[in-house]
Amino acid sequence: MLEDMRMFAAIVEQTSLNKAAERLNVSQPALSRRLSRLESELGVDLFRRIGKRLELTSAGQLTYEFALDLRRFHGSYLQKLNAYKSSEAQVATIGASLTTLQTTLPDLITAMTAKHPHLEIKAVTGKSHEIAELVKERKVDFGIVASSVIDDHALTSLPLFDDHLMLVLPRTHIILERTHFNISDLQGLPMILFAPGTWYRTMTDELLKKHNLKPDVRMEIDSFEAIIRLLSACRAGTLLPKSYLREQVLIDNDLFLVRIEELEETKRTTFLIHGNPAWLAPSTRYLIEETSAYFHRRANRNKDS
Repeated sequence: MLEDMRMFAAIVEQTSLNKAAERLNVSQPALSRRLSRLESELGVDLFRRIGKRLELTSAGQLTYEFALDLRRFHGSYLQKLNAYKSSEAQVATIGASLTTLQTTLPDLITAMTAKHPHLEIKAVTGKSHEIAELVKERKVDFGIVASSVIDDHALTSLPLFDDHLMLVLPRTHIILERTHFNISDLQGLPMILFAPGTWYRTMTDELLKKHNLKPDVRMEIDSFEAIIRLLSACRAGTLLPKSYLREQVLIDNDLFLVRIEELEETKRTTFLIHGNPAWLAPSTRYLIEETSAYFHRRANRNKDS
């Protein structure tokens, strides 16, 4: 059918069997026989023959429109198929909040570019609802956000991992001379907190309010790295997401994690969000699958450790 429609469209567009035969690199008699066979199979006349001129019938016009649609869909299919033939996407644009950029993307980008050396990853930052809009407007390939936007029916949300806050202290902090800790130890504790406006700070404030606690807040900073570097100098503690607190970060800054049961209740799920699956390029679908698989493997490693 595809070749028959290609042949028929060429006859229409060249306006004669002779010109169409030259374009298709076949003889005029052979092309005439193929046209007659097509009309016989369809059971309609596609052309009215007026001397040497061909004029489309109503059935022929309908068939030509179908031939154009088929040509367009076939071209689109081949274009998408080529993405599968490519070993990897060359550029991926990921939308993420500033906190996600600090906690989640560094390890993900390192892992993805190690596996795909020619992959270029771009990141666009914004608040979670802003990233959701960028995804819907197809200005980013996909987003990584907290769970506050998963009710949007225009988005598909895939859970990546759960996170919660943890207390971080310098190893020289006097409180570490104790062997047991509870939430009340935050009362009056010198602390550096993340700046207001993010879900980490919102969760912190809700936690403190719930337990009627007032730490001694020395600074409010919007950079995890700056907070980590200042803890020892300020002899202060902080509450940061577990996802950021990699072992090497703790070792390099001589820090210690304190397990407090109530902090594990501050669970928050991070999601990968994308738009209508029908509009995703094959390379984007592949990267989404790779990203989900990466966090699945990481979760399994954490369970085993």
